[in-house]
Amino acid sequence: MTAVSSEGKVAKMLDALQSDLKSLCMETKKRYPHIKDSCEEAIIKVRGASMNSQSSLSQITSQILYPLVQAAETKDPKIVKLALGLMQRLIVADVVDGSSGEHVVETLWMLMETGIEELKVLQTVTLLLTTSTVIQGPNLAKALVLCFRLHFTKDSTVVNTASATVRQLVCVVFERVVAEDAKHIKEEGGTEDEAEEHVNLEELKVLSANPPKTLRPAAADAYLMFQDLVQLVNADQPLWLLGLTEMTRTFGLELLESVLTTFPTVFYNHPEFNFLLKDRVCALVIKLFSPNIKYRASVPASVQQATPLDKPYFPIAMRLLRVVSVLIQKYYPLLVTQCEIFLSLMVKFLDGDRPMWQRGLALEVLHKLATQPSLLQSFCTNYDMKPHATKIFQDIVNSLGAFVQSLFISPQSSAGSQLAGGNQGGAQGQSPALLAGMPVGPGVSPQPAFFYRGVYLPLCVNIPTGQAKSSYLEMLDKLEPPTIPDGYGVSVAYYCLLDIIRSIHLVMMGPLATSDGPTGVSEQYNPSEEERKLHEQLVNSAWCGLLAALTILLEACTDEAATENILKAIQTFASLAGKLELTTPRDAFITALCKSCLPPHYTLTVLNNASVAAAASSTSVTRGHHRSPSTESQHQYYDSEVRHQVVAVGTALATPSLPVGAQQGPVMLTNKNLQCMRATLSMAHCHGGVLGAAWHLLLTTLQHLVWILGLKPSTGGSLKAGRSTAETNAVITTAVIADLPVLSSMLSRLFESSQHLNDVALHHLIDALCQLSRESMELAYTNREPSLFAVAKLLETGVVNLGRVEVLWRPVTNHLLDVCQHPHVRMREWGVEAVTYLVKAALTHKHNPPLKDNQKLQTLLLSPLSEVSLVGHPDVRQKQLESLLHILHSCGELLHHGWPLILNIIGAINDNHSEHLVRLAFQCLQLVVTDFLPLMPWACLPLTVDTAAKFGSQTQELNISLTAIGLMWNISDYFYQNQEKLRASLTSDNQVFPDFPGVPNMPPFDKLWMCLYARLGDLCVDSRPAVRKSAGQTLFSTIAAHGALLHNQTWQAVLWQVLFPLLDKVRQLSDSASTDKVDQGGNILIHHSRNTQQKQWAETQVLTLSGVARVFSTKQKILQGLGDFPRAWALLLDFIHTAALSKSNEVSLAALKSLQEMLQAGRSSSSSNSVDDPSSPSHLQPPIPEDSIANWNTAWKVWYTIGSEVTKPPPDEVTRGSDAYIPSQPFLTALVHIFPHLFQHIKSRFVVSDFSRLASVLSGCVSVPVHGDSSPFILPPFTEVVVTPLQEGILQALTGVEKEVTEGSGASRGMVPQLFTLLLQFSSYSCQAPSYGNVLTRPHTTKGSNDWVTMNFVPFAERSLSMVVSLYQKTSNWKEVIEAQVLKNIIQATITPLRLKYRCPAQTTWKLVITTLLTVLQEGLQLAREYPVHFREMWPVLGTSLDSFLFSNSPPPANQSSEDAERDENIDCQVVELIREEILPYASTTPSDFIVSIMVLLNKGSIESASGTDSECEGFKLREEFAKTCFETLLQFSLLTPTDFDTSFDNSGKSGTSRSSETNNGYTSQEPTESLGKSASTQVTTKLAVTSLLHRFREVLVKYVDDEKLSGKCPLPRHRIAEISFVLKAIATLLSSLKKAPVEKVDSMTWTQLIGLYPHLVEVGGASSSSTPQLWRSLREVLLQYAQLLHPPSVSTTLDTNDNTHVSLVNGT
Repeated sequence: MTAVSSEGKVAKMLDALQSDLKSLCMETKKRYPHIKDSCEEAIIKVRGASMNSQSSLSQITSQILYPLVQAAETKDPKIVKLALGLMQRLIVADVVDGSSGEHVVETLWMLMETGIEELKVLQTVTLLLTTSTVIQGPNLAKALVLCFRLHFTKDSTVVNTASATVRQLVCVVFERVVAEDAKHIKEEGGTEDEAEEHVNLEELKVLSANPPKTLRPAAADAYLMFQDLVQLVNADQPLWLLGLTEMTRTFGLELLESVLTTFPTVFYNHPEFNFLLKDRVCALVIKLFSPNIKYRASVPASVQQATPLDKPYFPIAMRLLRVVSVLIQKYYPLLVTQCEIFLSLMVKFLDGDRPMWQRGLALEVLHKLATQPSLLQSFCTNYDMKPHATKIFQDIVNSLGAFVQSLFISPQSSAGSQLAGGNQGGAQGQSPALLAGMPVGPGVSPQPAFFYRGVYLPLCVNIPTGQAKSSYLEMLDKLEPPTIPDGYGVSVAYYCLLDIIRSIHLVMMGPLATSDGPTGVSEQYNPSEEERKLHEQLVNSAWCGLLAALTILLEACTDEAATENILKAIQTFASLAGKLELTTPRDAFITALCKSCLPPHYTLTVLNNASVAAAASSTSVTRGHHRSPSTESQHQYYDSEVRHQVVAVGTALATPSLPVGAQQGPVMLTNKNLQCMRATLSMAHCHGGVLGAAWHLLLTTLQHLVWILGLKPSTGGSLKAGRSTAETNAVITTAVIADLPVLSSMLSRLFESSQHLNDVALHHLIDALCQLSRESMELAYTNREPSLFAVAKLLETGVVNLGRVEVLWRPVTNHLLDVCQHPHVRMREWGVEAVTYLVKAALTHKHNPPLKDNQKLQTLLLSPLSEVSLVGHPDVRQKQLESLLHILHSCGELLHHGWPLILNIIGAINDNHSEHLVRLAFQCLQLVVTDFLPLMPWACLPLTVDTAAKFGSQTQELNISLTAIGLMWNISDYFYQNQEKLRASLTSDNQVFPDFPGVPNMPPFDKLWMCLYARLGDLCVDSRPAVRKSAGQTLFSTIAAHGALLHNQTWQAVLWQVLFPLLDKVRQLSDSASTDKVDQGGNILIHHSRNTQQKQWAETQVLTLSGVARVFSTKQKILQGLGDFPRAWALLLDFIHTAALSKSNEVSLAALKSLQEMLQAGRSSSSSNSVDDPSSPSHLQPPIPEDSIANWNTAWKVWYTIGSEVTKPPPDEVTRGSDAYIPSQPFLTALVHIFPHLFQHIKSRFVVSDFSRLASVLSGCVSVPVHGDSSPFILPPFTEVVVTPLQEGILQALTGVEKEVTEGSGASRGMVPQLFTLLLQFSSYSCQAPSYGNVLTRPHTTKGSNDWVTMNFVPFAERSLSMVVSLYQKTSNWKEVIEAQVLKNIIQATITPLRLKYRCPAQTTWKLVITTLLTVLQEGLQLAREYPVHFREMWPVLGTSLDSFLFSNSPPPANQSSEDAERDENIDCQVVELIREEILPYASTTPSDFIVSIMVLLNKGSIESASGTDSECEGFKLREEFAKTCFETLLQFSLLTPTDFDTSFDNSGKSGTSRSSETNNGYTSQEPTESLGKSASTQVTTKLAVTSLLHRFREVLVKYVDDEKLSGKCPLPRHRIAEISFVLKAIATLLSSLKKAPVEKVDSMTWTQLIGLYPHLVEVGGASSSSTPQLWRSLREVLLQYAQLLHPPSVSTTLDTNDNTHVSLVNGT
């Protein structure tokens, strides 16, 4: 297939050749026949070739060429054109060999020289040289020269075509070398190094037209051509390109550049070329640099040398730099030394006095270099790192820095601008608003630019990162220096700087690194030692210049994108320096970054210091252009306002360097500041790991920015915009409002990313934050508003790094604790917020190993919270407690080991803390006690008790104290319910439990209880009554409820270390308590019984004493087992004794109740050895233990002491009750009530002396008066006759004694007389109340001024009297009773009430007394007759008593009803009956004096009716019935014969004897020996009595008649009528009695007197008016009695005479 197609091609070509030759033939046949002929021959040859496929066209080439050469020589354009066309066909057919080629070249040269068809010639040369390699050596040189010469013709088309042809052919020559080398390597197998061995450099140094022998043909041609090119540019003669007469440098340089650019392999592979490069090219370059270097734009032109070579010429300089650029980029390894020179020279191009185009060109070259990391690395390695070499890399960067700075320092001088070849300088210093008349001021989005100090330079090129884009190096057609626009230099320099940083980054981090990513997170930097040195050198060389330039550019930049690039570059570089731990450059760059965030001339010492340090390091760069803060400030506000939109106005954050009180004005932030801030955040976020100490710079800046923007910390440490302007003082434009949350979240992310930092980097961050915070604290001391940024961010950092909490915990929390103590409220508020938030977060974090089992970690995490307790500020404590409460709720169950710390926090309250704080802490404690007791280790339980007790004792809030005591009760319940678990887990750890001396080996469980009891005991003496009360109740309740759990020996500790010390302390405090009234502040009314401290303490005393007594009573069995129980018993009794004597009724009463409780308990506990039951046989009763006897005796002594001391009346001089202590009734009642219990235990040992003591106490008690205020509650109304409780108690006590005396052993009978005496004493109080010393009292029935009231003793006295009766009835015949003359005493006691009768305080009294008397006499009279010796003194007393009663001085009440009067009269009659039945019949055995007095009595009674006339007026009523009874009794015993009397007496004597024999008292009956004498005297008495009676009757009758007559119509008073009526009845009675009596008994005298009355009776009848029917009735009865006397009886007269004497005697008396 291929063969066919190629044959077709050949055929086609042969046809074309034939036709072309025919054309030429046709054209020449007329004028040039010889040429026509040659053509025809050629046609024949061609045709033949086409016929014969075997023949080759190349064989006939020369024949074909021949006519063509001839045709060319004709110089006829048309013919030449055809000939050249045919030549080209042959050349394309590749049939031209060497000799043919030479002819062609010759022909073409000839045409060139004649100037015919130049373009066609050039086309043919190109084809000739490119289609094959047959043209070599001189022919090749000739062909090249031909083209060169055409290049210098006049026709521009030819020139341009020739220029292109030369370029192409020069390349073709070198391409042949490449092909030749490739072929050689292929054939020979890679021996390209062979030649190098034979190269003789010395030979090469000699210029020669002959090529080096070591080169192959193509290489030899190229070598000679290249050598000549250098010669030509150097203005020397060519050696190989002969005939080349003229050549321009610009073209030569372009060709050199082209070759160098395209064929570096040739130069690297052939030492000969290599030599050319080093020896010829570099020398040429250096030579050409000369005019550019020497020239100074600032020197006047006249001074400069005028030689054209010396003046810089733009086209040459530009091409020269292109060559240099290629040399450096492509041949650096071959030309290390030379490149050092080139670079040094090029750097000088940037000097300020250079024309701007030179600087522009140099910048473009440098930019190309800057984009190649490997080159920069080579520079650094080969120059900067060599000891004595120039630091080229450093110089490059520094010169760039200096260049940038120079642009902004001052506008260039106009001379310079003109020399630079343009008028661009004029516009450079102008304000941007005027530039080209375009509106580029604020408010318009202008072209990106740099604007600084009035210098405005637009950013006029846009070059992609990492690429170099040249503008002026490409201006090959410009002959004059171009006008370089403002800003071109700065723009290229800007890209150049960015690319240098990018390249350094790529060198360090590898070709795949990107400067965008967060390198701090992902990229690992692990260089070898060598690499590290190189990298350090790169950074050290570059940083000063970079910083100087970038700082200004950043400040001047008005474009956001450009600013962003600069910021990224700064970040990248700082991070690289950080990775290498080069702190100075790192800090310098970070400082620059930070300064860019803040408004101009912001007073921030830390940044200024850092920048001064950086400046010092980079003085070589800035060349005196360093900006001092003072000069800096001149334009800056203007600048920034022109360039950037102001987006926020805020206040500056005060700094320590600012004097106190100095006012800083508002500061403005532009959007650029915020952009820089974002960059700063990004820096910290991405490269935090390498920042080290620079964190401080960064964070300080962020803090200031946050402050100006008014961001405030919120929960967790993130920052939020303040809600109101007032809150932040910042004015934020709407443009930024939306940005603030973004900035805030960036800030938070920055600190969140700290979790990726290693431990060292994290420590750097924390140190920086702490340092920042310390500065804020310093400021806040002067009361300036501090920034809370550092504290908030410490918190945020802490929270995200909880996974390695051990690393950061201590430094972070220690600092935050310092903050908590700060006096500035906002500062410490955040300090504690941070501490608490951190602790809460740390406790809920999932740690590994888990927190629950990690004791060390729990302690570590909780200890900061615990240390907050040392801070005195209440707001801090409040936050601490709130967070503790939260912790307990959220993770309390995990904190097994943290309880001691938690309890210490809760318990760290004191009385300086506010109520709210205390309440908060208490809530925590409540939670602990209610929910967490089972979770905490036992060792914390004592601490829990102590903590609860602390709350009990705090004085801020009473309710909390009370609730705390309630918690202690809950704790005790917990102990009780978990006793088994606790007993199992507790150990005796001395550090946990306090010491309990005196009780060795106390079980730990008991120690736990003792802690509780001891704490409660302490609370019982709190200063507040309610707390004391609650604590006391709780203490005694817990002892009562759970005391049984304690070991017996522990009870000793309870007694001697809790209870008795408590009693003692309470007693002391009560004694010293104030009696001033408590201030009733507030609206609470205090009851008068609690309105002094003493009264409040009284309540406590009551509580403690009764509590201890209750313990004694309920736990007596346990306590009796203790060795020192008697001592405890005695001590408690001593306390009771003291308390009972207290002046406070409440205390004293309670003491007695306690005593009673003890005694009752004692009774029940010793019921086994009770002696209560006398019926039990004595041999069955176990003996009472001696201890017990001693205890009861002690109790009796205490009781008696209390009683005697309390009832002792005040001294005589005290008359007002208020001046003395007078015990209350309830107290005395209680005292008396105790006695029966006590008596049960001591009755067997109770003797007469004991009874005396008892009696003294009881009589003392009963005589105590009552205070007027309380009397209504104690005294019953007078109408109710009841005894008071006290009196009842006394009677009960005596009843008990009486029972023992009457039923017990004979030994106690000796007490009976004393018992009677005491009861009689009590009974006497019914009429005469006892006095209490000399205290003035008033009777209870009256109102009066006296406060003290005498008791109502009537019911009591009456009860006592009833007891006397019953007792006497039981014991009347006892020897002790008889000998003690008890009966006499009883009768004696009745005299007073009987005499008072109606004047008794109560009417019941005398009635009871008379009843008593009658009852007692029933028993006693008989005994009196039996034992006359013992009763001798009784009779006169009895007489007095009867007389006192029957003839009392007290009249009955005026309003007495007739029924009452009758009833009372009946009582009188009963007495007379007693005389009639019990006394008179036994007159013979009764003392005669007594009988006489009785008769007188009866007589008195009989004649009472007729006694005084005025008696009725005094209110006495006539007792007719009584008089009648007396009269009858009198008559009965007076009209009887002695024999009758004696007989009756004998009978009674018998009966008496028989009775006396019944009584078994050891007396025998006495015989009535004096009966006769007695009866005789009685008879005489009786007669006297009757006579006197009759005499009295007569008087009454006479007087009545007289008065009746005088009264006329008026009736006499009623009592007179009654009197006369009574007399009439008495006479009737007497008459009837005398009639019944034996005649001999009544003497005649009596009868005579009776009869003598008759006339008077008649007169009474006459005188009486009909208005008194009662009188008439009586008169009628009397007169009827006289009927029988109308017949005189038959008696002897002698008798009468005797009787008369008697009568006269009677009358005479």
